Amino acid sequence: MSPETENEVDQQNARRELPPPLQPLEPLSWNYWWSWAPDGAEVFRDLDPNLWQQCEQNPRLLLTQVSDLRLSEVAADPLYANRIQKLHEQFNAYLSETRPWSKLQLSQRITRANPVAYFCAEFGVHNSLPLYSGGLGILAGDHLKSASDLNLPLVAIGLFYRFGYFRQRMRRDDWQEEQYRENHSDEFALHEVRDNQGQALLIRVTMRGRDVYARVWRADVGRVQLYLLDTNVSENEVTDRLVTGHLYGGDRETRLVQEMMLGIGGVRLLEKLGIEPAVFHLNEGHSAFLTLELTHQYMKANGISFMEAASRVRERCVFTTHTPVAAGHDEFEAALVDKCFGDWSRQALSLSMDDFLKLGRVKGGAQEWFGLTPLALRMCRSSNGVSKKHGEVSRELWHKMWPSVPASEVPITSITNGVHPSTWVAPLLRHVYEETVGEDWIERARDAGVWAYGIETLGDERLWKAHQLLKQRLVAFIRDDAFDARLARGEDEDYIEAARTMFDPKILTIGFARRVAGYKRWDLLLSDTDRLTKLINDSDRPVQFVFAGKAHPQDQGAKQILQKLLDWQRDPSVRQRVAFIEDYDQEIARQLVQGVDVWMNVPRRPMEASGTSGEKVAVNGGLNFSVLDGWWLEGYDGDNGFAIGDLSELGEAEADRQDAESTYRVLAEEVIPRFYERDAEDLPRRWIAMMKRSILTLVPRFSSDRMVAEYVEKIY
Repeated sequence: MSPETENEVDQQNARRELPPPLQPLEPLSWNYWWSWAPDGAEVFRDLDPNLWQQCEQNPRLLLTQVSDLRLSEVAADPLYANRIQKLHEQFNAYLSETRPWSKLQLSQRITRANPVAYFCAEFGVHNSLPLYSGGLGILAGDHLKSASDLNLPLVAIGLFYRFGYFRQRMRRDDWQEEQYRENHSDEFALHEVRDNQGQALLIRVTMRGRDVYARVWRADVGRVQLYLLDTNVSENEVTDRLVTGHLYGGDRETRLVQEMMLGIGGVRLLEKLGIEPAVFHLNEGHSAFLTLELTHQYMKANGISFMEAASRVRERCVFTTHTPVAAGHDEFEAALVDKCFGDWSRQALSLSMDDFLKLGRVKGGAQEWFGLTPLALRMCRSSNGVSKKHGEVSRELWHKMWPSVPASEVPITSITNGVHPSTWVAPLLRHVYEETVGEDWIERARDAGVWAYGIETLGDERLWKAHQLLKQRLVAFIRDDAFDARLARGEDEDYIEAARTMFDPKILTIGFARRVAGYKRWDLLLSDTDRLTKLINDSDRPVQFVFAGKAHPQDQGAKQILQKLLDWQRDPSVRQRVAFIEDYDQEIARQLVQGVDVWMNVPRRPMEASGTSGEKVAVNGGLNFSVLDGWWLEGYDGDNGFAIGDLSELGEAEADRQDAESTYRVLAEEVIPRFYERDAEDLPRRWIAMMKRSILTLVPRFSSDRMVAEYVEKIY
């Protein structure tokens, strides 16, 4: 059955009859293009703003739950109907364009019939499709959107998690609790993939001695199709229905069988769809087993040995690593690999279990665990890190696999991560860019010279006014969120009411939001709370901080760090100028990166592989205040933000001490004075100059359009 016919079947089954002027909303709601299109999210939001928030910005739920009265009201509004029609015309024009971006150096091998196949364990396309936990998923989502915008032939493979990643709730004692909500496929813009007989397509993978089946869902992300494997089917035993139960949940065995389904099942899915990729892109090692299934297919089809088949597979596979420390890479005991794979290595690959295990071992020793990163490094023709520094770190980390060559010659390159500007820019700033750079500002941003010419025409007053409006929105969001969270926890009445007046849009506002992990150093800022409190409460130049982030459910140390922060936040001396936003997700991230003055990042060098949140802030005119690591090491030029520490190589304790001192000093001597320095018109001219410098220098270099184009030119 063709995708078009399949769409019609699914949409007919889930369709609600809309008034004629609103009917274009139906096809729009089935493609995540709306989430980054100009006026896309706003059109759905304005249908019913309160319900939009209750539905967590999910158009499919919105259209099924909005009242008949409200539909009738907006259908009679000609201005709203015109907005829908304009959006629908743009959508149709977007989908009908088949030519790749003119400057994309696309290999003749990559075609619609032979696309790039992009595998990842998580995809953060939008918060209404909660199949992500953090940076890796958001990066993957942005990769798909840029592939769509550039018209790069690409399909994506992932897993549909029944419960997704956990939802965060903080108790009254400030301890993190995890809650899981079941994801129901019929609530999302997902189409069930069917075979030629109209039956649900099932993919079979043998694991733990039994056949496990997965049905397949398809999400349309602009011009890109994202296929998701789901083991929650009646054909499976109860245990196997939970193979795709939780994202990064469960034990090592669950992780291993998930990765078998992603890699092996993903290749079998593409085969059943009749898609023969020119390139397989392994985004992180979770999908590394795909290389072995491909090898099996080559052996079976051509009657050749494992070594011959593996050499052909390497020519079609590329690998991106995102992890700068050995402990962060998936590894499994030999007995567990044997349990999950059974006799597959001998039957499919003609390998003994010992030879099979050597594929994932660094040196081949019998005591070594089986690692997916060594497997991917062996089975792919190209491997890369996600920033220049991370490439260097990765070459050192995996030098042990190439001991006969200098570390500098280890075959791991780098492509620095970027963000999708259309997804992360505030609509208000988008409008400013359209009027100063041009309606095609996204395309112009791909050319640094053209972009610079446009930004030079952006007036100080206009940029500052737009930023202040976004900051006022952020303050309102913080107050509303804090009030609801305190009320839900049953806090004291005075503490609940205090949320209504916390934060001030005139005060320097610093954002800090990321995963709570040891190397992220959440506690660095709290190493001298007396000094920090004085900065916060300075009578002439105060500061306020907004935090967000989750600790892994099994990381007790991270939970304690979070508890310490929240306990300090309750102190009456700071509680009106310090806020923690629960359950960090894409929507919260959007509010923060679009509204803060400064984005702070203090990872322990060199453990930040790249980072992308600060790149999203730059799109919105905010300034970065960060350790020189990851992407910021490449982006900082001395005039477009602030640096913490230097490039000295120090032990952990001394590095933490010096970076904490640098954080307080730069904050007090550079950041705060620059923000509060005003002219006769009450404008911080030097600060605005830094904002414009940040926009000018960072947006072109750190966009996912540039990133994807670089993958096409250097990797694919």
